[in-house]
Amino acid sequence: MAKDTQTGQRPLRVAVIEENSIRAAILIDGLRDAGIADVEIIETMTHMLRRLSTIDPDVIIIGIENPSRDVLEQMFQVSKLVSRPVAMFVDHSDEGMIQAAVEAGVSAYVVDGLRKERVKAIVDMAVSRYNAFDRLQRELVAARSELASRKIIDRAKGILMRTRQLSEEEAYGLLRQTAMNEKRKLVDIAQSVITAASLLEK
Repeated sequence: MAKDTQTGQRPLRVAVIEENSIRAAILIDGLRDAGIADVEIIETMTHMLRRLSTIDPDVIIIGIENPSRDVLEQMFQVSKLVSRPVAMFVDHSDEGMIQAAVEAGVSAYVVDGLRKERVKAIVDMAVSRYNAFDRLQRELVAARSELASRKIIDRAKGILMRTRQLSEEEAYGLLRQTAMNEKRKLVDIAQSVITAASLLEK
């Protein structure tokens, strides 16, 4: 894909899932008015995930004129499976479906709001919400990983303090020095201490 010479990044690629050609045209016009020309239309629900995998879009827009609960749930499954911002335009909905959309990770769920002039703002909102949520998820994973590592290191320090008669500071220093000498992560050395201790206790 050619890069945008002004930004150094490739232009935004958008996949539009819409069976109704008139509604699809409104979405395409709205995107093109916003300067987004790389748009792929998916006109049928058949093999949708395979098509999305081939297109590899940056953003997915789903338009559903008369959404049945089954079709909406299918679209929510798509949203869960693809790690991309998803904006969904539906003509009518209910509170349960809105809640399901949020739980499925739909970034923008617009009821009775398919207007050409609104498309760009909604795409921008979908991308912003997705990025914010993705950042929070990464921070949560990192925090959980750090907490788990800290517990492993504390447990290894306790073993060294007990078996080698070391202070907490000395035990940590030994773990840290060993990690540096072996060019390994501190938590990996700590896990090795725990594993060795459990083998000796058996």
